[in-house]
Amino acid sequence: MTKISKFILVVVTFLLSFTTYSQQTELLFKAGNEHYAQGRFQKAVDAYKRILDQKVESAALYFNLANAHYKLNNVAPTVYYYEKALQLAPADPDIRNNAAFAENMKIDAIEPLPKNTLQEWVNSVIQLFTIDGWAKTSIVCIILFVLAFLGYYFAYSTIKKRLFFTSSIVVLILGILSVSFAYTAFAKAQQDHPAIVFTSEVEVKSEPNLSSTLAFTLHEGTKVFVLEEDSEWNRIKLIDGKTGWIPKGDIRLLNNF
Repeated sequence: MTKISKFILVVVTFLLSFTTYSQQTELLFKAGNEHYAQGRFQKAVDAYKRILDQKVESAALYFNLANAHYKLNNVAPTVYYYEKALQLAPADPDIRNNAAFAENMKIDAIEPLPKNTLQEWVNSVIQLFTIDGWAKTSIVCIILFVLAFLGYYFAYSTIKKRLFFTSSIVVLILGILSVSFAYTAFAKAQQDHPAIVFTSEVEVKSEPNLSSTLAFTLHEGTKVFVLEEDSEWNRIKLIDGKTGWIPKGDIRLLNNF
């Protein structure tokens, strides 16, 4: 067998295995949806998790998995998978709406620290897209800027030159803003290490040991931010500014630390 024949065989084998793999994933997703439609919510969860076991993820998968857990009244998994879905599709209205309903399942009512108007506006805009989304938007704006500039350069009439010039300035500003938002979102993702409490009730300590004093108590579904790690403990921070130490096994990170 020649080298070319071996190469073609490898490529064909890879394509066939990839196609089979994709078909299995699609079948599992459909099976999960059918179980959910017929009220077999635990079986739906099992089907969706089998897809996750294959290292496949999507906003739709996390959304459906969260919905199934919601029906089972599993507080922590519901909040966790809605958060995962929002990471991939932050502007999706259905995910945001259901995630808001899931907030009512939680026991802890934590008021966030006040933010200024500009900070709130920037955060709301950043959440419209993922980091990749903002990066792609900036690339599109750069391409449009180049096209508009070329249109300005080659245009003969004054009206067209003004139109292309104005358009180039607008898309350039949008491109700069998109790059800025992409960088801000990336920096925020690098600094923030969100996690969800998975224990029904956990005591947060003032130091990373069981004999230290109690700082406060949290319940399942509460979102925290991991500041640092120490052996079997994580130092966390709440949106109201409180900090403390919690056992690693009592929370599940939304991102890799």
